[in-house]
Amino acid sequence: MAAVRDAVDSGELAVAVPAEVPLSGFGPGSYGTPVALRLAARGGRDDPRELAEVIARRLVKRPGVRDVTVAGPGYLTLVVDSPGALAAGIIAERDTYAKADGVPHGAWPDRPRTFDNPGFSVRYAYARAAAVQRRAEDLGIPLGDPGFLKEADETALLALLAELPSRVAQAAREGDATPLRRHLERVADAYHRVYERCPALPGGDHKPGATHAARRTLAEAVRVAVANALNTIGESPRERI
Repeated sequence: MAAVRDAVDSGELAVAVPAEVPLSGFGPGSYGTPVALRLAARGGRDDPRELAEVIARRLVKRPGVRDVTVAGPGYLTLVVDSPGALAAGIIAERDTYAKADGVPHGAWPDRPRTFDNPGFSVRYAYARAAAVQRRAEDLGIPLGDPGFLKEADETALLALLAELPSRVAQAAREGDATPLRRHLERVADAYHRVYERCPALPGGDHKPGATHAARRTLAEAVRVAVANALNTIGESPRERI
């Protein structure tokens, strides 16, 4: 969105700056967006590919962006230097990431409290992420450099977290929380895999290192994002279930 705003401010584009930019994750640090197609459709006369090329020239100059390509009629794909940087960004935004007004309330049933209930999986993901923070604090593990988040499960989770604001915006736009709930379920499933396979806490007598600190950062990003999304659909997150 900042790239679009910059192009508008400079007079290179004459479009309304969108309130949100839809984003989908395709792989480690790779994201796609149809923002140029949407801007062209809204304007009714602009060539979406030309819009995409203007945005791409702006995007590739932004810190942390390695490459930007334009495909087909105007679909943008960008690759970032550090997929994990998203986790730090989520924490920095804190109360605003993946949060919106106007989404109808309505979550999952409280029971059964098993993984057969997708709502339990989401709530338990939040509780697990919160527990990581408490235990890491006890062990003196700080929030660390998310550049150490290299495992496939970690980058897959980051891609889903990147897409979460788009699902929140979709739910607000359509007046239907279903797409947000479904995406939260995917985020929760991905975090459970990370929790089990990429532990944020050292086992046994092992000393914590930079990877543990990075994973604490990822857990905090999950805690923030899931809490905000749950609040958006009218549910208060619980640290213990």
